[in-house]
Amino acid sequence: MQSDLPSGPDIAIIPDIILPQTGIVASMSVPLRTAIARLDLFAGASPEDIDAVANLAVEQRFRDGESIFSRGAPGEGMLIVLQGTIRLSIVSVEGRELILREAGPGDVIGEIAVLDSGRRTADATAVGPVVAGFIAQASFVRLLATRPALQMPILQVLCARLRDTTDQLESIALYPLEARLARFLLWHVKRYGRTRADGARSAPLTISQSAIASFVGASRPKVNRLLAAFEERGAIERRGAIVHCHVAALTQLAQAETVPGEAHAGARQDAARG
Repeated sequence: MQSDLPSGPDIAIIPDIILPQTGIVASMSVPLRTAIARLDLFAGASPEDIDAVANLAVEQRFRDGESIFSRGAPGEGMLIVLQGTIRLSIVSVEGRELILREAGPGDVIGEIAVLDSGRRTADATAVGPVVAGFIAQASFVRLLATRPALQMPILQVLCARLRDTTDQLESIALYPLEARLARFLLWHVKRYGRTRADGARSAPLTISQSAIASFVGASRPKVNRLLAAFEERGAIERRGAIVHCHVAALTQLAQAETVPGEAHAGARQDAARG
């Protein structure tokens, strides 16, 4: 997760709004070529390059809960999400899950194994019905060799992913659960938010509390209790499906290395136990 936290007016996290990176509604499907053209992975690419990439893609469909690929499997290709959500996670031998990210319409997954010819670094699972465009590894590598203008944006995206991973590891290893949850909310708004007419920012939060718990390395009951505590302390306001996040208060919580108050006395242990 990005460590440079947002600043400014209050933030509202709401479902089904326009994502800033793609300009599309999270719950809607996206035409394949449109999705490719809007990917950071192909930023600045010419229409001819976009057409060349789109011509390689084959539509695939997955059922809710279906495994798309498994950690350690060969990287046979990458997928561009057109409809639905794909969860990328790592599961321990004890069955504990750490969610790395959730990819929605307009996002791409599986590009790391495609580019280095290595194995998958995480499990990918369909969250609800999913439609995606699949691009085979060999075909994509050949395309990059003939179209060098596509290479630099890909390197920039991979560097950004590495920064996100480093920040997520820092949060889990060094911060108590209260700070990790606050950092997650701020990161989510920074990545998915958009500025509204009144100057506030908003972003979709269709993810469940169980999934949030997996993102921050905790249990669902602990996340639920902390969200209630955040509300009591004025850091967030819950109004039905809408959660308003107060940036200044959350930023202070996100930067705390110690946890004030008896209600959060166990958060340091939570950071170690998950």
